[in-house]
Formats: sequence, C-alpha cells, structure tokens
Amino acid sequence: MTLSTDLLAILACPEDKGPLYYVEAEDLLYNPRLQRAYEVRDDIPVMLIDEARNVDGAEHDRIMDVVESSGIAPTFDT
Repeated sequence: MTLSTDLLAILACPEDKGPLYYVEAEDLLYNPRLQRAYEVRDDIPVMLIDEARNVDGAEHDRIMDVVESSGIAPTFDT
C-alpha cells in the first residue's frame, strides 16, 4: 500500500526538518542531506532518529539514482 499524498506532504526529517524522498519500492523515506533512511513498516513511517539507518556513499548513490530515474519528488518544497 502506498502512503497517502496528504501524509507525504507533511513528512519531514525529524532531525533537520527538511524534505524526504519516499522510495515506495524499498519501503523507505530517505534524507539525502544526512544520508539517513527511515523505514516504512506496515504502511507506517518510522520517524524515530534512533531507528533510522545511516547509509554509505555507494548506497546513497544507488538510492539517488532510483529517485532521479523514477522522478520521485521530495515530500515538500523548501
């Protein structure tokens, strides 16, 4: 199931308060500025800093390739 557009419009990184990218195929919300991934479990975003996963440079590049090739927009415009 996809997260609703209303929910996505208000989701921000809990640490830097910036927009995220929702990579639905991987069930994650991604913050490229901090290279941090937040899981989506059972259609519920887990927006806890302590449960976020830091990604390395190679994974960051891979995720951003998916974002760009799929035309994924940020959750909101800054």
